[in-house]
Amino acid sequence: MKLNFAKRMSHIKASEIREILKVTEQEDVISFAGGLPAPELFPIDEINQINQIVLKEMGTKALQYTTTEGYPPLREWIAQRMNERLGTTFDKDNILITHGSQQGLDLSGKVFLDEGDIVLCESPTYLAAISAFKAYGCRFIEIPTDEEGMVMNVLEDVLSRNSHIKLIYVIPTFQNPTGKTWSLERRKKLAELSSRYNVAVIEDNPYGELRFEGESLPSIKSFDTAGNILCTGSFSKIFCPGFRIGWIAGDKDIIRKYVLVKQGTDLQCNTIAQMTIAEYLKHYDIDKHIGKIVEVYKKRRDIAIECIRRYFPETIKFTHPEGGLFTWIELPEEISAREILEKSLEKKIAFVPGGSFFPTENKENTFRINYSNMPEDRIEKGLKILGEVIKEYISQSE
Repeated sequence: MKLNFAKRMSHIKASEIREILKVTEQEDVISFAGGLPAPELFPIDEINQINQIVLKEMGTKALQYTTTEGYPPLREWIAQRMNERLGTTFDKDNILITHGSQQGLDLSGKVFLDEGDIVLCESPTYLAAISAFKAYGCRFIEIPTDEEGMVMNVLEDVLSRNSHIKLIYVIPTFQNPTGKTWSLERRKKLAELSSRYNVAVIEDNPYGELRFEGESLPSIKSFDTAGNILCTGSFSKIFCPGFRIGWIAGDKDIIRKYVLVKQGTDLQCNTIAQMTIAEYLKHYDIDKHIGKIVEVYKKRRDIAIECIRRYFPETIKFTHPEGGLFTWIELPEEISAREILEKSLEKKIAFVPGGSFFPTENKENTFRINYSNMPEDRIEKGLKILGEVIKEYISQSE
């Protein structure tokens, strides 16, 4: 029997990262693939204590349905945090709790995208965002980036020449996959163009709290005069990804539309997870916890960069992120990162080839390295082996 599936299924492919992660479940594989936090930093004992408090004092509420918008004390904390750190002016009604920031992207597709609409994005961009938006039959136009972020004169030209542009999707701080951070001027300019052309912007910010050095910058949303910009955030990278609690924030009228489509998806996020996080934030210092994460990730970033300099061929290029989880490698144009991955997997080393991060381009000479998950000795061992694989491949290709 051949079933008739929805047309959108033709746009959906398995996540390349998730497929690679199946291989990395083998304990002897050194993985630079997924954007996984370091599990040894999860506050397990503290969460155990908080769970007991929540169940003892609020058990009937914690195990019950709650509102689609989410647990009010948690939404209030998020709004205050964003106001202090990102220059926004939110209250709890600007916040919708989502299953990680990834659900915020999927809901954005439901709210904004019709078949044939255009999404503008950085080149390259987050591959799971590509998957989320593609399900709604959209088209992509990639906007080139440099060391300051998306190139604004190209963006403005594209906006002026194309109808049906519904969304601009960006990750301005420690971008996935490149690790780059936008300049203040680019942030201001995007807000201005969003207002002038009346196009919604999704400002994805899962990594912004993980800054190792440099100056923190205000959000693009803080320069929004038209109410067109929405922000996503997540507890996955600063707390625990297993809770799957994130949020999307924006103009209240727009958030109400997100609430409507979320009600058709899952009604609400996990009540006890929301309450556990909220109680943790009351009893413990989240900034102290984030400080521990930053200290570990900075050390691992430094080791990864030093190993790339030491073991990789001089013909490659790489980014030097000021924070976040990733660095981005650019090989000579004729070299295929997918073919290198095949050879590196034979030696139990995994990474994500860069081609999947380009929705329309075909740049197979790039790949992403994650440095947050592996301990320091395995980072050095893995990158040394990977460097040898790359050098051998290049020599055989000459």
